[in-house]
Amino acid sequence: MQRRQTSITSKIPALVAILLVIAIWWGLSALGIVPSYMLPSPYDVVVAFVTQANIILMHAMVSLQEALYGLLIGIVLAFVIATLMDRFLVLNRALYPVMIITQTIPTIAIAPMLVLWMGFGMAPKIALVVLTTFFPISIGLLDGYRSVDPDAIQLMRAMGASRFQIFKHVKFPSALPHFFTGLKVSVSYSVVGAVVAEWLGGFEGLGVYMTRVRKAYAFDRMFAVIIFIVVISLLLMGLVNVIRKLVMPWEGMAQK
Repeated sequence: MQRRQTSITSKIPALVAILLVIAIWWGLSALGIVPSYMLPSPYDVVVAFVTQANIILMHAMVSLQEALYGLLIGIVLAFVIATLMDRFLVLNRALYPVMIITQTIPTIAIAPMLVLWMGFGMAPKIALVVLTTFFPISIGLLDGYRSVDPDAIQLMRAMGASRFQIFKHVKFPSALPHFFTGLKVSVSYSVVGAVVAEWLGGFEGLGVYMTRVRKAYAFDRMFAVIIFIVVISLLLMGLVNVIRKLVMPWEGMAQK
């Protein structure tokens, strides 16, 4: 009971901050400090979302599909490469700088080339999501592998454990917290990456819809989509937390 009250109390500052932002936003719009065509009021944004809900949800299904495919490919790719880099030091020294360099290239600069090479279908969007989600997960796994207690590995070796057994029972469980930390970041990146790729070409998706309403100067609909993307990202991050608790029940037991 006390833990539940503490959890509720800890969320109050964030709730107050959100309400304060909404109040300032409403005040700027209502007082005419910022013209309504540039900054629609929260009420106008809600009305725009309700009236356009069917269209927004239809485009959201496409964006979420691209984000999901790209995230799954990014997870598999990150797991394979991070595991190989941990196993072979030469591969680690060769690939780690390349991975760092890829993160210095702006996403908005990569997207047009992917559209040019792969067309206007789902392929370039999925590819961009893979590029944006791969790095946090792979780095998280690498840090997790390195955080293993050397004494635990030595103990497993003394008991005659194979490399796979050491990986299964020691390294992988130790890397799980770092993996989920990276996944939490990548989940939000996946949606944003899909939307950014859709800005530069496509037929469906939230990015395509945002481009259309921006050209029509319908900024109330633009804000509605932005808030909708924020909500989706928060829900996906919450889903990652739920999966983490299911996969790692011992964390909850340790906190009791």
